[in-house]
Amino acid sequence: MIKKYLTCLCLLCFVTSYSQLGGETTYQFLNLVSSPRQAALGGKVLTNVDYDVTQAIYNPSTINLDMHNQLAVNYSNYLGDVSYGTAAYAYTIDRRNLTYHIGVTYVNYGQFDGYDEQGVATGSFSGNEAAISFGHARQIGYSDFYLGGNVKIITSKLEQYNSIGIALDAGLMYINEDLEFQATLVLRNAGTQITTYAGQNEPLPFEVDFGMSQTLENVPIRWHLTFENLQKWPIGSSNPARATTDLEGNQTQEKVGFFNQVLRHTIIGAELFPEGGFQLRLGYNFRRAEELRIVDQRNFSGLSAGISIKLNKMRFSYTHAKYTSAANANFFGLQIDLE
Repeated sequence: MIKKYLTCLCLLCFVTSYSQLGGETTYQFLNLVSSPRQAALGGKVLTNVDYDVTQAIYNPSTINLDMHNQLAVNYSNYLGDVSYGTAAYAYTIDRRNLTYHIGVTYVNYGQFDGYDEQGVATGSFSGNEAAISFGHARQIGYSDFYLGGNVKIITSKLEQYNSIGIALDAGLMYINEDLEFQATLVLRNAGTQITTYAGQNEPLPFEVDFGMSQTLENVPIRWHLTFENLQKWPIGSSNPARATTDLEGNQTQEKVGFFNQVLRHTIIGAELFPEGGFQLRLGYNFRRAEELRIVDQRNFSGLSAGISIKLNKMRFSYTHAKYTSAANANFFGLQIDLE
């Protein structure tokens, strides 16, 4: 089994899909935030190896025994009245301590008014997409490394067009229990369309992410550091709206320097009381902050904050994420221990 995972990971490493951002790929919903916890910690945290069964939707190497019989349901009323949600469940086969995971992501884009080329109304239409994943993780021998994989079946319907796809995720996790330190490398959404919308095959939003986290020894805080979209450099480009004009009418385009490019790959987060029944979470997404900021106006884009409360066998989570002055997102989550 381990050999199969290693072979899969190697194949993913050499996939010649250069993924990408902002309308360059299909099935973009695969990279939406999967839970309020993830949203609160900046939008893309990868190293929660604990009860959080939703984490495995993003990083299958986090699948572990603590997820056994945990059921999670999450919902967000996203930007522009788009609504989406995720669900996850894990089960351990007792005899061999093998934990298997299933995850679902669903997004509904709402209703739209349709018109033809002459502007004549053709009626309303809708759009929705969904993905179901099956995952498993194993320890590599007796080492501190764990390898996991997800297989995802994807469906998409946009007006009269339909598409079906398949994708793989692979994650390699390092866990140092003495230092309470974790690091991971994740390759996501390596795959292809099985059926296309209109005869043209489009690439999937493949991405490579690296994350680290650690619980401080004498302070009840766990910090998170994530570097996203490592397969794409540079990730930032100049914004024409931020061009400057001198007195002679000459325009100078915005320059995105090396340090700014590094920051746009970076997400930071912190979790207060990570082992407790009540948790406070805070995150900052540098790329979101930079790309959605308004010049000469403070709007706190990129900032997110959330809480989690555990009551008996249920855990409630809520997060508020700041995008722009006119658009924010709220995330709600419920996890139930079915034991």
